[in-house]
Amino acid sequence: MSSPKNFLLITVALSLSILATEPPVRHGWITRERLLRADAEPGNWFFSGRDFREQHYSPLAQINDKNIQTLGFAWQYDAGVRRGRVQRGLEATPTVVDGIMYAAGAWGVVYALDARTGNERWRYDPVVDGSYGRRACCDVVNRGLQVWEGRVYVATLDGYLVALDARTGRELWKADTFTDRKRSYTITSAPHIAGDKIVIGNSGGEFGVRGYISAYDARTGKFAWRFFTVPGDPEKGYEHPEMELAAKTWDPNSAWEAGGGGTVWGAMVYDPELNLLYVGTGNSSPYPIWHRSPKGGDNLFLTSILAINPDNGRMKWYYQTTPGEIWDYTATQNMILAELPIDGRTRKVLMQAPKNGFFYVLDRETGQFISAEKFVQVTWASHVDKATGRPVLTGQGNYKDEPKLVFPGMAGGHNWQPMSYSPKTRLVYIPAIDFPFLYFNQPTFTYKPGDFNMGADAATPPFRAEHQPYLKGQPPADVREQLKAWDPVRQQVVWSVPNPGLWNGGILSTAGNLVFQGTSAGKLMVYRADNGEKLHEIPTGTGIMAAPMTYTVGKKQYVAVMAGLGGAWQSNVKAGTIAAEYQNLGRILVFELGGKPVPFPPKQPPLAAIPEPPPFTASAEDIKKGKDLYYTHCVHCHNEVVRDNTTGYPNLVYLTPETHRLFKQIVLHGLLKDGGMAGFSDLLSDGDADAIQSYIASRQREERQKMLSDKKR
Repeated sequence: MSSPKNFLLITVALSLSILATEPPVRHGWITRERLLRADAEPGNWFFSGRDFREQHYSPLAQINDKNIQTLGFAWQYDAGVRRGRVQRGLEATPTVVDGIMYAAGAWGVVYALDARTGNERWRYDPVVDGSYGRRACCDVVNRGLQVWEGRVYVATLDGYLVALDARTGRELWKADTFTDRKRSYTITSAPHIAGDKIVIGNSGGEFGVRGYISAYDARTGKFAWRFFTVPGDPEKGYEHPEMELAAKTWDPNSAWEAGGGGTVWGAMVYDPELNLLYVGTGNSSPYPIWHRSPKGGDNLFLTSILAINPDNGRMKWYYQTTPGEIWDYTATQNMILAELPIDGRTRKVLMQAPKNGFFYVLDRETGQFISAEKFVQVTWASHVDKATGRPVLTGQGNYKDEPKLVFPGMAGGHNWQPMSYSPKTRLVYIPAIDFPFLYFNQPTFTYKPGDFNMGADAATPPFRAEHQPYLKGQPPADVREQLKAWDPVRQQVVWSVPNPGLWNGGILSTAGNLVFQGTSAGKLMVYRADNGEKLHEIPTGTGIMAAPMTYTVGKKQYVAVMAGLGGAWQSNVKAGTIAAEYQNLGRILVFELGGKPVPFPPKQPPLAAIPEPPPFTASAEDIKKGKDLYYTHCVHCHNEVVRDNTTGYPNLVYLTPETHRLFKQIVLHGLLKDGGMAGFSDLLSDGDADAIQSYIASRQREERQKMLSDKKR
């Protein structure tokens, strides 16, 4: 028999032996098994929408409707972009796994932080070709990353899918996902895990590209398969059987050189139980079907939801939200998986509120249409036929022969900002937009590589005098945003609250009977989930577009959100708001019960004097030419609001004499490409640059004169 001393030594030795054989802590170790039981680990936030259902809902309730008034600042992290690049918008929702936060910023930067303190563990800053900033229609944003089995996957703006070691940030592999680097592809979306594959889409529909998704082995990065979302020229054959099916819905003499569109730039969602990857596809290229597919047709698989087997890339079913689309009605908005009581039985459903203004409920096993109703003002269609699942057109959307005011416009009834579903209230919370566009046909269309290839123009409120004839008999052309609580079974609004300004944030709902939303005005708002009562607001000093999330470290619950304006409507910072008063510096903000006020970023500098421009002697004709070129190539980023833009895009009315001297080097030859201002020498001549500069100088003189007159008064 061993002595007590020997027994103690043996016990210690065995304990050390067991510890020695236990694997080390596996950073970012999410597996299928762990994902399926995510509710057993409510303190983690595994995916962009927390679990595989992507509901943007948390079962945490430590922070609740009884104590929310004490929620305040815990810590922040500077998510500005290095390498001399301009600050851009932040649109991603962070992931938290076992106390470590992983977040994606503009260009494809990744931050790994201690989720308790905000201390940086590592930072990955990819070397992105700055010229791709010009190819991004809607800013150089990034909508998220994927953590899986010890790796962090992120896509860079210039088209690379990268796998990083979750512990160190070391690059493990890198894959070029673009099929044609001469085309204006970019990536702003998050990759998505589906089985043993990592899948990524791309952006660029406005520039004339052909959409597709690409799948890679998640461990090795080896290419697995590619699914095109629209057909190419039938004379060149079909890459996979689905393209032959789709081609039957296009004119054989379509404008194939213009790409067709259908880019997958938004969210995907994967059901591991059904082994189906659901993919939302984008708008047409060009917009008007009479330019794109002159004989008409549904033009599959534009603006569709596709169910794809990730093992082989084959499609199981599809549903097209907007056949023959001509309005930029993408179906790339986030999709939510849920189980709903439909007609007396529980159905596995997929829900989406795409741009076109209808809220869709589909059977996610079969793709069967269940229901669709308007959640915002809609004038292009009267309803969706219950028997066919197809929208019934009103004619108000057809702008071929004359301009038409259309609800919703290109911004959509709901854009990329994620909606949320609460299984507790059984409500979907939608960041809804009422924003009409006046659409104009471009009589002729010719594809221009590297340029916008929409084939249509649009005007937005407030409309000018010449637009008034087209507004008669139409609903008021007001722009409104609302947070709407939507019953997906009864297909109706339960409650709604108005939002300030435009381009407010995505949604988080929790078991604490709470709904969180950031605003473009620079506040984090909190509402009671069951009735919409405002419970709390936290001034942040920074506009918020991204959806918040929540997690725990130890026994404490936190709420986090990425703050920083930008994106498609980067110039919409409403005057008089907190966000307009302070500099738009990208941050990750984290909140806790009993927290402090949020520290604000530095204030905007005083309104600068408009410099005297060089004494150009351009003719009125040249200035008119410059204005047309400016509105074609420049205004998307450099708007003409007389204020140096709070989101990082300079207003060229403030162009200095020094910058005027470097104008051609910047505009034609990409002197500032690392800041996102690529050269346009492929689209503009020396004479074109002169005309644009003359127009800018003329605007400077006008605004400078107004400024001096105001001072005299």
